[in-house]
Amino acid sequence: MLAMFFWAFTIGGIICVIGQLLFDVAKLTPAHTLSLLVVSGAILSGFGLYEPLIDFAGAGATIPITSFGNALVNGAMQEAGEHGLVGVLTGMFEVTSSGISSAIIFGFIGALLFKPKG
Repeated sequence: MLAMFFWAFTIGGIICVIGQLLFDVAKLTPAHTLSLLVVSGAILSGFGLYEPLIDFAGAGATIPITSFGNALVNGAMQEAGEHGLVGVLTGMFEVTSSGISSAIIFGFIGALLFKPKG
């Protein structure tokens, strides 16, 4: 049980360190870093490497933003097998719609409740 927590913390930390290095060393903007991490998760998923990482690290691989890329590819591939090219588009949104909707709703509520500093 302790090993499971260790590997989740370590793998999740490595993903976060990569993101921080993209900010600090490569001087990428938050949008570029976010996009790069999502695309890297999608590429790893496309090659079949992200699911073994999830099996190994658990929440350490499912919580970071790279998992969003994995979810997009999994949804697209699953629906493409059933509905062809149209399934690629609908599958991505079907799998990720709850997360996207939650981000929009909670972002809106946060904007109503809090004033920005500046």
